Amino acid sequence: MIAKSASASDAKTQQDLLAQSISRVALQRDRAAFELLFRHFAPRVKTYCMRLGADASIAEEITQETMVSVWSNATQFDRRKANVSTWIFTIARNLSIDRFRKSRRPQFDPCDPAFVPDDAERPDAILEQGENEERLRDILQTLSTAERDVLMLSFYRHFSHGEIAKQLDVPLGTVKSRTRLAFAKIRSAIGTRDQANSK
Repeated sequence: MIAKSASASDAKTQQDLLAQSISRVALQRDRAAFELLFRHFAPRVKTYCMRLGADASIAEEITQETMVSVWSNATQFDRRKANVSTWIFTIARNLSIDRFRKSRRPQFDPCDPAFVPDDAERPDAILEQGENEERLRDILQTLSTAERDVLMLSFYRHFSHGEIAKQLDVPLGTVKSRTRLAFAKIRSAIGTRDQANSK
């Protein structure tokens, strides 16, 4: 009984932390808060998309689009209507449906029970209390100018991949490739710092 109560308390604390992070992204464009959301949800969203039938590459693209949407539309989140996990997985589900409809895959069934996301798992680690947006800013400085330009247009100008391609006068595939590389470098830098901090 005590264990169940503790587990419920942990889950509520986690949901409160995630909801506060969404609020900070919406109100302050807080990159550290977005980093926390990204680290928690990006791998889970990718796994979820692959369960829906997407291959690893498409799942990665949908994950990126989902997290960009979280950044761009954080003001639309209302914790009275849904918790953060439900809101983000709904974005991912809708993007997956759109992607599958465009590809016209007959085996895709949006009514399949598999499209109901699992309950959010506990995060592997909580960001240390002293971390702030300076950490992500430092990581962004390690990106190439081309990669940083793509992310800035996504996050600050809310451009789609197609709009970014027109703005930068580069092929759409180049935009997607730069976005993938940028996110991969960010994840790698976060992981490297975590390993260094744990020593």
